[in-house]
Amino acid sequence: MTELNFKEFVQTYVDRAKVAQKEFETWSQERVDEAVRVIGKAVYDNAEELSELAVNETGMGKYEDKIQKNTGKPKVVWQKLKNVKSRNIIKYIEEENMVEIAKPVGVVAAVTPATNPTMTPAQNAMIALKGGNAIIVSPHPRAKKAGGLTVNYMREALKAIGAPEDLIQIIPEPSNELTQTVMSMCDIVVAAGGKSIVGAAYSSGKPSYGVGPGNNQCVVDKDVKVEEYIDMVVRGRTYDNGILCTCEQTLIVPREQLNDVIAALKDRGGYHVEGQDVDKFRDALFPNKAINPKVIGRPAHEIGEITGIDVPKDKDFIFVISDKYGEEELFSKEKLCVVLNVVAYDEFDEATNIAKTNLEYEGEGHSAVIHSHTKENIEKFAVTLNVSRVVVNQQGSNGLGGALYNGLNPTGTLGCGSWGNNSISENLWWTHLVNISRLAYVKEDAKIPTDEEIWN
Repeated sequence: MTELNFKEFVQTYVDRAKVAQKEFETWSQERVDEAVRVIGKAVYDNAEELSELAVNETGMGKYEDKIQKNTGKPKVVWQKLKNVKSRNIIKYIEEENMVEIAKPVGVVAAVTPATNPTMTPAQNAMIALKGGNAIIVSPHPRAKKAGGLTVNYMREALKAIGAPEDLIQIIPEPSNELTQTVMSMCDIVVAAGGKSIVGAAYSSGKPSYGVGPGNNQCVVDKDVKVEEYIDMVVRGRTYDNGILCTCEQTLIVPREQLNDVIAALKDRGGYHVEGQDVDKFRDALFPNKAINPKVIGRPAHEIGEITGIDVPKDKDFIFVISDKYGEEELFSKEKLCVVLNVVAYDEFDEATNIAKTNLEYEGEGHSAVIHSHTKENIEKFAVTLNVSRVVVNQQGSNGLGGALYNGLNPTGTLGCGSWGNNSISENLWWTHLVNISRLAYVKEDAKIPTDEEIWN
């Protein structure tokens, strides 16, 4: 297929999307919200089938956890979207005598990853439609069937309520060329995936939201007992076989707790790689200093087979103890698999520095977790680290992407700010997929200061 043919092919999708979006743009808030609700519920209701297909097609992740993703994320997204005004006048700012009016951007191009091939297009579609937009999904080639089935269920849900099905479309046979063409021909781009696809999004000539690499650092303060955090860390590290960018990567603990942490990790299904096996494991896990793609999203015993380490089948994850960090230790990097790096510290400032150094090595701008009961340390930690979000006494894998128990917007696209070469430093939300017109009245009671008052 030539470049011209690519454009002609994609143009048919864009044309259908624009027709659907123009009709949708006239809908009331109530009808818009019903469309958002039914597409989320469609994914929720078919979570088991979608999860099974995603695991079978990609070879990554864990069936049970993908069910939780495909039920939990649509549920949380809808809970936070319903009863929120997103059409026409959305806010009166009385103190400024201003009015904000939301208007759709048009057609959203959504590039979705193989690691989250069903949840991501569902969340993207829900927030896109909330803003009155249409969306065209370009899935990862390794996950085209899972993405296609997800979109089909959402289209069926739209049809059932009399909404235009072409509000949500998907490229059935994706390729890099087609994906780049979709991005260049839509009105705005949302890209989740590797560095190359995010870079392509920013080079598409259209406004784009991308993500940077994750490397979630988890720091434990001295005032927290092992039993208070260890289950959350293990669950965070093993969730969906560790493929989320929000999964705990390095656990930084007080040195006096280290032996108890090792015992607790073993007790919870961890396999401790130690001694001469550490170097062997590191070299196999990071050939050419990059993560071995064969281990991504795989169970612990398969990672053992790939790396030449004999890991029993009853082990849920692998952990190592490191005495170095940052560029001096490859285990400090993002691993996208059920491998946990553990580092001990003596003083809290040292723990913060370890986390900061690891993030400067990889993942700056993304996320961190702290377990602490000391507000001063919590806030000092958040001030010091160049990350876009920090959760406190929570499981990183679920909490950082937004949850009912915290104030972060539920999303599959986590901006990393300028640190990660991203345009936003927050969780992608419907507010990023609308244009805002601001109506400014004269502030009748405004006191206009003199020049002397302004400068003194």
